Amino acid sequence: MSTSPLRLPGTAGFETEDAKQALRMAVREHRSARPQRERTEAAQALAAHAIEAIGDARCVSVYVSTEHEPPTHLLLDALRERGVRVLLPVLGPGLERCWAEYAGAEGLQVRAPGRPPEPSGEILPAHALAAAEVIIAPALAVDADGVRLGQGGGWYDRALRHRSEDTPVFAMVYDSELVEGAGLPRDEHDVPVDAVITPERWFLLPGSPLSAAAQSQLGQRS
Repeated sequence: MSTSPLRLPGTAGFETEDAKQALRMAVREHRSARPQRERTEAAQALAAHAIEAIGDARCVSVYVSTEHEPPTHLLLDALRERGVRVLLPVLGPGLERCWAEYAGAEGLQVRAPGRPPEPSGEILPAHALAAAEVIIAPALAVDADGVRLGQGGGWYDRALRHRSEDTPVFAMVYDSELVEGAGLPRDEHDVPVDAVITPERWFLLPGSPLSAAAQSQLGQRS
């Protein structure tokens, strides 16, 4: 049985955060109803499209997916097998936004309630993200302007300030979570993404400010 279409609630007249919360609830509920078979198939497709999208990048930032997120475990292992350095989010001292290198699934552990598994190796400072040539960020939805609906709290929006200027940021979502037009609420601090990876495809968003160098690196193979 396949998942029914995602229906987002109307949020006209809502305060920005209230609108985001209503949308988050709808997407999370929809994701929780996705059959395991679809998640397994999505993991394979997402890994294949992500590998194609990052091209020859030698350092990539990804995330460790939780139960209902677009799965990344196959992608993480594929990158490691290719010898790519993979940076994963870590909650550092004083709740700092830090990073650590992926050294295999056996090195991941849940360090705090509600947090995704994190690498057990050396914790790297926030500015370590500048080494990433491509960043793949989690999202609940993305619109045509690159506005990313996150989980709340602004972790990635703050962390992305430390990326290099030409580093493309991809949001990873299911295809049903692509929102037509400028349909998502946005705060001033929200950092738009440049591109999207779904189980069906990967693509740069129209009007993406990616430099010519970054576009050349990605190979424009969408």
